[in-house]
Amino acid sequence: MQQLLSGLDHCHNRGVLHRDIKGANLLLDNNGILKIADFGLATFFNPNQKQHLTSRVVTLWYRPPELLLGATNYGASVDLWSAGCILAELLSGKPIMPGRTEVLFGYSCCDQTCRWLHYRNNAVFSACHNLNNAIIFCKSVISFITLSVRINLVHKRFRDECE
Repeated sequence: MQQLLSGLDHCHNRGVLHRDIKGANLLLDNNGILKIADFGLATFFNPNQKQHLTSRVVTLWYRPPELLLGATNYGASVDLWSAGCILAELLSGKPIMPGRTEVLFGYSCCDQTCRWLHYRNNAVFSACHNLNNAIIFCKSVISFITLSVRINLVHKRFRDECE
């Protein structure tokens, strides 16, 4: 994982997004040195400049929620999400979000997110059977997570200032 993250850091610092990080694109030589391969979907990016990119990148199992929802303005986070999926795969011994189609994967994403958040509301699960509802729900979950992260950061800053 350290080699993968170092390699991604190298790419991102040079303005390159790989956009297809997956196990099949990670090669190990006889000395255990990792090589990131297949830059066919790679593109240049500038984190300080808005640019519209396609959301039809990254192999489905490793595609971040924002791309599933059609985002066209993204950055290094898409590669980092994929790296996180690979880490989870290494730890669990199996893919964490396998899917054959975007519709099934969208539902699976909502289902897995509910499980990770320990959210057990049957109305939510049944609403996710409709893709439009699943997309609305995923956007809500992403907003909730983003808000939670921001609240935690504000709380940490406040706590640090009080000490």
